[in-house]
Amino acid sequence: MRAVAVLSALLLGPVTALAQAPAVPEATREHALVRMVRQDCGSCHGMRLTGGLGPALTREALADVPLESLAAVIYHGRPGTPMPPWKAMLSEPEARWIAQRLLQGFPEEMAKAP
Repeated sequence: MRAVAVLSALLLGPVTALAQAPAVPEATREHALVRMVRQDCGSCHGMRLTGGLGPALTREALADVPLESLAAVIYHGRPGTPMPPWKAMLSEPEARWIAQRLLQGFPEEMAKAP
């Protein structure tokens, strides 16, 4: 039984570490994610993310929201509210990346690459 536990730890340890490592999207995907947040999320949360139909998504407004909770709301939505799940358009690491950026102060849209 101990051998199974050791083998599981050896095999699953790297997977667990990868799952916890922050994923950084490639530059083109990062640009698309920033644009999506500004345009799609901005349609409800305000184009500057300061609030509208949905609450503000500024660093100050989200100061007490845990990263994992925010990422889960982005990915799974909020049933019973207008907040849709974005899992059809985002991976879980991308939802977490967006949540991290929101907590830090979301970047402006980047200029298009030539």
